[in-house]
Amino acid sequence: MKRNILVCGGAGYIGSHMVRLLQDEGHDVVVFDNLSQGYAEAIPGVTLERGDLLNPADLADVFSRHSFDAVIHFAALIAVGESVEHPELYYRNNVTGTLNLLDAMRNAGVGKLVFSSTAAVFGNPLTELIDEKHPMAPLNPYGWSKRMVEQVLSDMAAAFGLRSVCLRYFNAAGAHPDGRTGEAHDPETHLIPQVLLAALSLRNRLTVFGDDYDTRDGTCIRDYIHVLDLASAHLKALDFMDGNEGAHVFNLGNGNGFTTLDVLETAKRVTGRDIPYEIGPRRPGDAGVLVADSARARTVLGWTPQFDALETIIETAWRWHQAPHYGPFAVNK
Repeated sequence: MKRNILVCGGAGYIGSHMVRLLQDEGHDVVVFDNLSQGYAEAIPGVTLERGDLLNPADLADVFSRHSFDAVIHFAALIAVGESVEHPELYYRNNVTGTLNLLDAMRNAGVGKLVFSSTAAVFGNPLTELIDEKHPMAPLNPYGWSKRMVEQVLSDMAAAFGLRSVCLRYFNAAGAHPDGRTGEAHDPETHLIPQVLLAALSLRNRLTVFGDDYDTRDGTCIRDYIHVLDLASAHLKALDFMDGNEGAHVFNLGNGNGFTTLDVLETAKRVTGRDIPYEIGPRRPGDAGVLVADSARARTVLGWTPQFDALETIIETAWRWHQAPHYGPFAVNK
């Protein structure tokens, strides 16, 4: 079924891959983005409405000129360390901005939202794999801001009948296999692109934050999930809301946990290059092990990751980073 979809944050990393998948599936897409962390070049041929979630007038204008069946919401600040240093930015942007979006949706009669949440809502894991029933105790303002929005969506479902799906995941990684769309943050805070930029000698020596965690090599364990697998889950969430009322949550992960040193060694094999690094202190707000249990998403949404091998994830990212089409290191502007 063809839909008219508004993608907030659609010029960003995950959002731009979502836009391409929606287009491939025949949907009509409008992107709302302030371009603070995204690039218009990432979404060629797509209607881009430049605006800010913190400005209700921008949202009202977009909803007055377009008709939408649903909204997919990626627009957020996402850096854990920054959220600890500047929590006010995260509560204002991630929580207040989402409230403004929900007001605009309600005023326009749009009743379906897919929300890009995070498994950081859980905090330190009490089990090897984190499922949807795991206790929630975020370790940083970023995680708390997403947790607050999840509660808002639950309350909005009860009060106004809003249908929503929250998708919780950790480390989005990789790039489109054709190399035309990828990850281009400035500054870059995610591990895999930092490693690949170091391989290209485009950044200084990499710092591994902590080697004294209770893991097999002392470094953090994370669940890396390919960006296109995330996009496909959001697409399935749209279908799910057609037949299901209320607010729903799903955890997304490939079920495998990789240490920071696993990523470094795999990147060395993929790139064929040495990647120098040094050990630094732990970062505030970082948990030692974070791996999501996505059994419910697989069963209920019918979602299955297609790019679950770490080597495959890094290979697609390496293809992009060798010749990025936009962003701070673009080679073909």
